[in-house]
Amino acid sequence: MPERNGLITTAELAGILDRPNLRLFDCTTYLEPAPAGSDVPYLAVPGRQTFEAGHIPGADFLDLQGEFSADDTELRFMMPEVARLEAAFGRHGVSADSEVVLYSIGTPMWATRFWWMLKSLGFENLSVLDGGLDKWKAEGRALETGAAKGYKPARFVAKPKSGFFVDKHETLAATADRSAVVVNALGPQFHRGLEPSRYGRPGRVPGSCNVSAATLLDPQTKAFIPLGEAEAKFKAQGITRDKRVVAYCGGGISATIDLFLLYRLGYDKLTLYDGSMGEWAKDTALPIETG
Repeated sequence: MPERNGLITTAELAGILDRPNLRLFDCTTYLEPAPAGSDVPYLAVPGRQTFEAGHIPGADFLDLQGEFSADDTELRFMMPEVARLEAAFGRHGVSADSEVVLYSIGTPMWATRFWWMLKSLGFENLSVLDGGLDKWKAEGRALETGAAKGYKPARFVAKPKSGFFVDKHETLAATADRSAVVVNALGPQFHRGLEPSRYGRPGRVPGSCNVSAATLLDPQTKAFIPLGEAEAKFKAQGITRDKRVVAYCGGGISATIDLFLLYRLGYDKLTLYDGSMGEWAKDTALPIETG
């Protein structure tokens, strides 16, 4: 695959579908309203139904909350222990010589979340499909229906790297650190606290800037905007290469769109506040800012 810093086009993917070491995954999850009176902000529903209705030929399906997230916390999508991830990726046929391509439906954030997780495990031969299934379908490319056939199980050995994930204490410390910048990937109305938050208190981590993940995508094609445009958005918010970036959103998912583009732009000091507003908004010991 040509070096694209982690991005692969639909045309490039179509050209490598028959590679034996390709591991292609639909990563889609849907966030559905929680039942009234529930103490969870939303229900995480794996996208199996849409996968079975149509997926890129040969693809397998990954259930982020069900198989690849910690189950000892009320927070959704938290990074689990390494051994659990090694077992899960191994079950899905990923090994050291695999070439992994990730995609999702409607938004690339589910694919970029898996990309971030795999990068943190030291796995490098992976890319995100630009435009996901939406662009693939719009171009009239082949689809397959039915349940995932899956890949032959393999041995996945992680080489975990530190610094990919931070907790609420490190995030709070970053707000007072002039060499760091905290960036919120949620929409501006949530950043300003103008709308009720499904996570708890409305507002943002104090001092954080706002580069909404939605503004980094073409709303029609679901593809990423050009890198130059993305960099201009980051720079306008004071995000420069010399600063350590702490990105957050609602549940540690859409912020990985910001991190994916920053990585492709050559930024190095990138971290994700995994708990994000799902944790911060509920913890009254933590400060919150609106307006």
